[in-house]
Amino acid sequence: MSDRVFEIVTSSFMKLLIPGITVTIPLTILSFLLSLVLGLLLAVSQTANIKGLKQFSVFYIWIFRGTPLIVQLFIIFHGLPTIGIYIEAFWAAIIAFGLNLAAYNAEAIRAAILAIPEGQLEAAYMIGLSYPIAMIRIVLPQAFQIAFPSLFNNLISLLKDTSLASSITVVEMFAVVQQITGRTYEYFALYLEVAFIYLIFSTLLTFLQSYLEKKFVWKSDATKEEKRGRRRAMLG
Repeated sequence: MSDRVFEIVTSSFMKLLIPGITVTIPLTILSFLLSLVLGLLLAVSQTANIKGLKQFSVFYIWIFRGTPLIVQLFIIFHGLPTIGIYIEAFWAAIIAFGLNLAAYNAEAIRAAILAIPEGQLEAAYMIGLSYPIAMIRIVLPQAFQIAFPSLFNNLISLLKDTSLASSITVVEMFAVVQQITGRTYEYFALYLEVAFIYLIFSTLLTFLQSYLEKKFVWKSDATKEEKRGRRRAMLG
């Protein structure tokens, strides 16, 4: 590596890291929270077999899983203004990422809900719990434990997908590296550098996932027995 390239790379690190922390990370978190809420509603709509809502959920998931994310970004940011709806680039990105990931989160949560034995819900009815209360107190806490690894993997994927926000003028980390490469023409070194920063963020999230799984997700046989005891106590 020449002295010029080394100087460009070292001087660019903070220029990339700062928008990564102030734009890329908030964009990821807000989009994921939106996707989690929508995904939960979509999943429950399917498992509850509510007429109309189930069909809407299936249609929604079909649309957002079957079309490219970048196309959805362009529809929201460039397409909606043609019908009089204007959304700032940052919020348009959050909406697009959130709507897209909600389809994937919904399938992860739905599969987790279906993995809970039906007998638990039936027992809840027998002790007088309504469907919403039974879902909130019994089914969903267990379902989120099952779905947690998949949901967190979706979060890590979303972090990397936020680089697409640069295509609708959001000045996040990838947009900044494109600006720097446009001035310096050092594409290889700078793209490797931004890839390294994405890797750092993803690795930190992976460590966080591992910590949370050990803390909140029951894995050992002894803990599983304790969990069964809690279920029996809850259901009588």
